[in-house]
Amino acid sequence: MACMNEDGQWIVLMGLLAALGLFFLALIINQSALVGQTTAEGVLEFPKNDIRDLRSEIFDYYDDYGPLQTLGYLDDVEEDIVRISLERKNAVVYFWDGPPQDVSGRLLRPVTIHYYNGVTEYDETVYY
Repeated sequence: MACMNEDGQWIVLMGLLAALGLFFLALIINQSALVGQTTAEGVLEFPKNDIRDLRSEIFDYYDDYGPLQTLGYLDDVEEDIVRISLERKNAVVYFWDGPPQDVSGRLLRPVTIHYYNGVTEYDETVYY
């Protein structure tokens, strides 16, 4: 028994190490798939283009009808923007402006935009 062949023990030990390595690789791949899926869902749920379109329409509204707004004629236009956002995008939208303020030597009005679609809430104040 002095000359025992121990090559079989090394084969079993290497097989065990390979199995453990494959187990950890499978665990890492599984976790990365879950993280990638939730990241993609988060990106898809964020309505970036909807918010950009809304901002564009609000700024166009203030560009076109800014002088008339002080006379109080355009409450219907604001209400139309709010209703269209609710109907088409299922988003609650409010926007309003404040009195002109001096910002770096220019008189700009703060325009506050509130957007909420049940998942994403977005608030912004822009000096326009």
